[in-house]
Amino acid sequence: MTKAVPPIKKVVLAYSGGLDTSVILRWLQEVYDCEIVTFTADLGQGEELAPAAEKAKMFGVKEIYIEDLREEFVRDYVFPMFRANAVYEGVYLLGTSIARPLIAKRQIEIAKATGADAVSHGCTGKGNDQVRFELGYYALNPEIHVIAPWREWDLSSRESLLAYAEKNQIPIAKDKRGEPPYSTDANILHISYEGKALEDPWVEPDEGMFTRSVSPENAPDEPTYVEIEFAKGDAVAIDGEAMTPATLLEKLNQLGGANGIGRLDMVENRFVGMKSRGVYETPGGTVLLQARRAVESITLDRNAAHLKDEMMPRYAELVYNGFWFSPEREMLQAAIDESQKHMNGTARLKLYKGNAIVVGRKSPDSLYSEAHATFEDDNVYDQRDAAGFIKLNALRLRIGHHRR
Repeated sequence: MTKAVPPIKKVVLAYSGGLDTSVILRWLQEVYDCEIVTFTADLGQGEELAPAAEKAKMFGVKEIYIEDLREEFVRDYVFPMFRANAVYEGVYLLGTSIARPLIAKRQIEIAKATGADAVSHGCTGKGNDQVRFELGYYALNPEIHVIAPWREWDLSSRESLLAYAEKNQIPIAKDKRGEPPYSTDANILHISYEGKALEDPWVEPDEGMFTRSVSPENAPDEPTYVEIEFAKGDAVAIDGEAMTPATLLEKLNQLGGANGIGRLDMVENRFVGMKSRGVYETPGGTVLLQARRAVESITLDRNAAHLKDEMMPRYAELVYNGFWFSPEREMLQAAIDESQKHMNGTARLKLYKGNAIVVGRKSPDSLYSEAHATFEDDNVYDQRDAAGFIKLNALRLRIGHHRR
């Protein structure tokens, strides 16, 4: 373990208080001989964060930041992403990906406020998160020094991590001494499960693993109906009750989870090049996406909606790969947000045994015209006009046929 060059005076560490980041904290003190500032973000992961502060104090840390960022997270990151209907590789709602830019932003802001010249994270050298964090750091402070211990130290196994913790009198929870069956990451949008017991993509996840949803088989036999109201593309109320972004998403989590909605088992393509099996629970986000598309179906112009869907995979890939602060993501966001000016209305959904089923949609800005769409008699649409429309669209096909 060689000393860093150039020397580091102060580091802002993304700190959870768990085994890995506690080892990192002590390792930074030992190897870099610098001051440590810890930053712990409450993104709705459902864990008590006070112990993280107590553990940081035990290491002699004097500047400790613990911040409740749930509303900012949903309002400024989750909701803009959902305005794009972003889904990576057709199924993944990007719950882990979207949390990283906010954490990176606050680390850089705290570094500026405290005079720190470096930031550090606990991501491994195999995952996507190292890329997401560091792209965020460099986008917001190109001169910042980044310390990624998993790419520097020789603690290459769980056993070596535990041995280092014991040697340095770092408290270890009893359940950490045994080999955990998988790793998790959680926030108000989702929880993920990866690794170890889940690495064989043929093996079904154990039912006892899930924490945010009942199994569809055990969901209620009676459906739950819910109405979600939108204003300019963002959900603002449930069943007529106005809510803040984080409160609304948490309510949808409860409703979706109780009805077995939002589970996903996928093999995804990581940005670093390998395939990885992940299992996710995103109950509220799954309901929200269905509701959004329902209201968009009556408020967006056809070609605008189709163009937006063409843009979505690119947008999702940018979020997944960590380019939240890139000019191309901001450019796409501007176009997407322009499409949402008239995305106002309400979707009614039936939640039943793992399914979020749209059963109604209405909007004061609806483009749906029953007079034009009806199969009954009408006086607004001349069916004879279709003949010329079809012939003009068929012209190139007819000419092409003659050439063949």
